Amino acid sequence: MSAYLERGAGILLPISSLPSPYGIGTLGESAFLFVRQLKEAGQKYWQVLPVGPTSYGDSPYQSFSAFAGNPYFIDLDLLKKEGLIEDAELQELHTLDKEYISYETLWEERFPILKKAYTRFGITDEFEQFRKTQQFWLEDYALFMACKEHFGQKSWLEWEDSIRYRTKEGLENYTELLTNEINFWMFIQFTFYKQWKALKEYANSLGIKIIGDIPIYVAMDSADIWMNPKDFQMNEEGEPTCVAGCPPDAFSEDGQKWGNPLYDWKAMEENHFSWWRKRMKASAERYDIIRIDHFIGIVRYYVIPIEQTAKEGWYEKGPGEKLIQAIKESIGNARIIAEDLGVLTDEVKLLLEKSGFPGMKVLEFAFENNPDNMYLPHNYIENCVVYGGTHDNDTLSSYFEKLNETARKHAILYCGATGLEDIVEKAMEMLYRSVADVVILQMQDILQKGNAARMNLPSTLGQNWKWRLQEGEFAEEMQLKLRELAEVFGRI
Repeated sequence: MSAYLERGAGILLPISSLPSPYGIGTLGESAFLFVRQLKEAGQKYWQVLPVGPTSYGDSPYQSFSAFAGNPYFIDLDLLKKEGLIEDAELQELHTLDKEYISYETLWEERFPILKKAYTRFGITDEFEQFRKTQQFWLEDYALFMACKEHFGQKSWLEWEDSIRYRTKEGLENYTELLTNEINFWMFIQFTFYKQWKALKEYANSLGIKIIGDIPIYVAMDSADIWMNPKDFQMNEEGEPTCVAGCPPDAFSEDGQKWGNPLYDWKAMEENHFSWWRKRMKASAERYDIIRIDHFIGIVRYYVIPIEQTAKEGWYEKGPGEKLIQAIKESIGNARIIAEDLGVLTDEVKLLLEKSGFPGMKVLEFAFENNPDNMYLPHNYIENCVVYGGTHDNDTLSSYFEKLNETARKHAILYCGATGLEDIVEKAMEMLYRSVADVVILQMQDILQKGNAARMNLPSTLGQNWKWRLQEGEFAEEMQLKLRELAEVFGRI
């Protein structure tokens, strides 16, 4: 089966950014409405950011689990229809800011009302079937979350030793002690997946494929590492010896120290990449297309000793083709997008070519007064996915404003614009016109938002992952404009 994607266009809009009355986007009516809007706009793809439960910093790229879904995305109105939440309980919730997400308020209010829903939930055959099919991660994840609550939200590294090190006695004792809490967390995942499945089936019925994003690494404070420490570079105390990051670059002159434990690729190869196979199979059931973040880390990965800064790191060889083969054997009919941004060595290019996976192009990397720049549309190949910018970049509007005078003149001329007033629109048209099989634009760029709508500024905390689309903002006029572009340039 070909790894290529069908020529088309799509929109990047995280679930969290959907309109809703409850402070964050959910899997409810607004999500279904957005699917219909995508259809009207002639789009074939909806790309979302990772949908796992978020931890400190609220980043979707730092999750408590590579398999679980985010409780915040559970739609409360759907629970009300099931009789699990009462109208009066919804009315007690704070009126939350509809423009930006307040994660602090969500943390304080969302779990109490979900626990009320759980008390009214009766075990069903559907729940038992879900528990059975997801047993390989679900019960341990539920125990992990119950223990986090029991130990005051502390990292598993600070738990009592018997459960921290997963001794037989510790697992038995805490499973018995926290039975009700464990069942609550399983109810949460059952509900998330039930709502997600309904949304995905609806999108697919209208010809919309969902592109999901998975981080290459997992968070230190996650069920994945707690359950599988031998798959990671950890010492005898269960602490990481080295962590992930990247060297100094255009984003950060000091480099970035992400803090994620590194995989023990030798150990993973010996068990035939068992964890990765399970992860990719689960991702393929959740998404139609899987974007693997930091794909170049499969070829070579940056190593930062735990006590050092990113400047003191070095590169080591990754599993390469062996992992790619395991991924291909695990994803069935799903497709892959390789996020190959960064230093493209010959080894990365060769692996990408062998895999057949489409790589990425980003227009915001293009205008450096170099006609051979691979991010300029005249240098694209068909088998790629092109973005105006990603969640880690300025919005297009702010990007063009910040360019120096020489680069800005180049961009205006290249895009066929008259000036800054129409360059975003002309850039969108140019990307639709390109040979790239798939064009994905952020909703913020379609709406020509400034950096107040930027999703993430790497290496910062506090203001990221908060932007939300307003009700009615993705107007019919814009939908029709996108449809016209898709029709004219063969993307419909």
